[in-house]
Amino acid sequence: MDASMWVAKTGLDAQQMRMNVISNNLANVNTTGFKRDRAVFEDMLYQNIRQAGGQTDANAQSPTGLMLGTGVRVVATEKLHAQGNMVTTQNPLDVAIAGNGYFQIAQADGTIGYTRDGGFKLSATGQLVTSSGALLQPAITIPPNASSVSIGRDGSISVELNGGGSQVLGQLQIARFVNPSGLQSLGQNLLRETPASGAPQVLTPGQGGAGALVQGSLEASNVNVVEEMVSMIETQRAYEINSKAISAVDSMLRFINERL
Repeated sequence: MDASMWVAKTGLDAQQMRMNVISNNLANVNTTGFKRDRAVFEDMLYQNIRQAGGQTDANAQSPTGLMLGTGVRVVATEKLHAQGNMVTTQNPLDVAIAGNGYFQIAQADGTIGYTRDGGFKLSATGQLVTSSGALLQPAITIPPNASSVSIGRDGSISVELNGGGSQVLGQLQIARFVNPSGLQSLGQNLLRETPASGAPQVLTPGQGGAGALVQGSLEASNVNVVEEMVSMIETQRAYEINSKAISAVDSMLRFINERL
């Protein structure tokens, strides 16, 4: 019976961790470019008391075995990279990716971070930066005499000048990964490359499987509040059931102690 309590405890731990994942999804329901997480469960080692297919006598084999599970654990949290809704902002520096890919952001340590948040701003020197001031890569500088900015679906950036005429500033590129679920979340809407994600493929938007860019829009979080609420209720009920299993085992042990 002690083993039964331990098994139920692993269920409590796993459901508590799943609730943490759901809570984080709901907290980020309005975070631009956020991708919801899903807790991945796996059963733990089994006690193999009797082997399936073992000899029961000289001429017969056991058709089934006797294996007792030792519980469950959360082995991973997987990001689900479904496309979020497009929200029109009319801000010319807001850019959404329609399809696969990530913007490249320079980090203070010299590495590159990746994000789906295309809410860019201008720095004091006219460079495109994130809300936290990190530089977009490749670097784009808007001249001070620009009257308007145009960003094409292929990432080409041009401006209209106050004195007349236009100027092409550069080309935005986005990165794709073989396994985007393997990216590491850093906070600040940023992700980091890992051995599991594979190396990035830097592509022109709209080519080679990369998504196209949509100027004047942002990608909303792909969290569905109704689905998360259903998952929350399901998790709560599973937690209660595991709690009741521990209480039942405790009552059984108390009965034995009192009667024997």
